[in-house]
Parts: sequence; structure tokens; C-alpha cells
Amino acid sequence: MKIALMARNAKLYSHQRLIESAKERGHEIEVVDTLKVYINVASHRPDLRYRGEKLEGFDAVIPRIGASVTFFGTAVLRQFEMMGVYPLNESVAIGRSRDKLRSLQLLARKGIGLPVTVFAHSTSQADDILSLLGGTPVVIKLLEGTQGIGVVLGETESAAKSMIQAFGGLKANILVQEFIKEAGSQDIRCLVIGERVVASMMRKGAEGDFRSNLHRGGSAASVKITPEERSTAVRAAQIMGLNVCGVDMLRSNHGPVVMEVNSSPGLEGLEKATGTDVAGQIIQFLEKNARPNKTRTRGRG
Repeated sequence: MKIALMARNAKLYSHQRLIESAKERGHEIEVVDTLKVYINVASHRPDLRYRGEKLEGFDAVIPRIGASVTFFGTAVLRQFEMMGVYPLNESVAIGRSRDKLRSLQLLARKGIGLPVTVFAHSTSQADDILSLLGGTPVVIKLLEGTQGIGVVLGETESAAKSMIQAFGGLKANILVQEFIKEAGSQDIRCLVIGERVVASMMRKGAEGDFRSNLHRGGSAASVKITPEERSTAVRAAQIMGLNVCGVDMLRSNHGPVVMEVNSSPGLEGLEKATGTDVAGQIIQFLEKNARPNKTRTRGRG
């Protein structure tokens, strides 16, 4: 196969592993800097240009689209799809999962366990927001935040109100969620490929930090998940319509609750914590599924 890897930085661990795995299995793979692609929109034949040349002859595309370039990246991916190139994840599914509010609404509609969540822009009713959540502590998130940035813990009522009102002063959309104390500053990242969880790790926040993101200094170790957690991760991926994703969940007193579905999960933490060849399994998935003009959207909404 000839594979396009949409990536801004080819040197990242995840991208290097995908390149190595593709080449080891006899495939040709080309890194395409997402922001340097341009689209011939008005052409009768869908066309992509890169460094003065046509991008053509690809069988599959692996989109590794950073959150900050979602709009342009999904536009480029749509053009690949229109050209009949098989996407590891479809543009509509990536867009769906990147919208935190929309993704939570879709998961809730299908009965996936979630933390109690309030979405707000006007924060003049901080008292009512906190009462809906059953009081403090609460987690307050900027809707556009990533990797733990823009996520704060309101431990007391006065602190939570101040934080909610401060975000309101920035004219920002926020999510306010119940704090799952019993999770102990730990979450589970399940890597889903197709309809299987292929690797799982437990992430623990740095000392004194309730956030478990590895980018924020957290640690990770392999974890054995329950059948309910496995089923929840696979269902969440299907609802989003993603073939490959990371599903982040917490262990609560009432079962697993999903925090996020990540369409471009990092591979380094998972591979090192579990010893699983995740990159190789991604390439194998493409080998089984990439066919000209074959796309699949499993999610709805």
C-alpha cells in the first residue's frame, strides 16, 4: 500500500512508530505536513497539492491532526476521502469527537456512563450550576482545552464560584463536572482499534495534581480492565464513528464514566506501559480495511 501520514511533526514518537511499522510490513509511507497542503476546491476532479506537486496514488491516509488545526486538517482529510483514499478515521468522526460538548451529548444519548456535567457560557448562575452538580468539589474545564490545560479543580463553593465567574469574564464556554473522588487522581486510557481494546493503561497524576495527563508529569502502568470497561470503550468508539481512538475513563462508585474520546491518541505511553505493538496493529487494520472508495461512518449525530 501507499500510505499518507498527515502530521505536523514527523519526529514525534507516535509518528516514527507508524512510519517504522508501515515500512517493516512492506508499505510505502509519506509524511504530509498538514498545514502545507492546499486544495483545488473548484476542480471537477478532487485534487490536493503539496510542495508544488499533486498528492495522488495513495491507498490509505492516517490523520494525525492536532487539536489546534482541526478545522483545516479535517478539510484536507475530506479531500483525501473525496479522492477515494481510505481514512484510518473519517473527517466527520474526528470533528465529532473534537467537539467536547457534542461528543458528551452523543455518548449520553446512547447511555454511556458520564460524570454529571453542566455546560455554560453565561456564568451569572454559579449557585444553580453547583447545585445541579450536588455541590463541590467540581472540575471546571475550558471547552477548547487540551492535555490538561484549562482544567481546574474548585474544591470549595467560594473557590468554584470564583473560577466559574473568572472564566465567564473571558467570554469562554466551560464544562463544569462532578469530581470523581474515588478515582484517586487516576484514569484509564483504552486504545481501541476496530472493535477491540488492544491496550490499556492506568494513568496517575503527578504529586498534588488531580489531572492524570502524562504531558503534565503523570505516570502510567499497564492495567487489567473489566468486561464493563472494555465494552464501554468499544461502544464509545463506535458512537463517535472512530476506527482508532483512545477512550479515557474513570472508575466511579457507579461504574466506568467516560471523560474523553481522543481521535489522535499518543502511542508512546501505551506502548511503553504495556509492551504492545500498537503502531503495528494500526497498520494491520489498514491492510484489512483499506480499499479504493471504501469509507465507513459508524457514529451518528
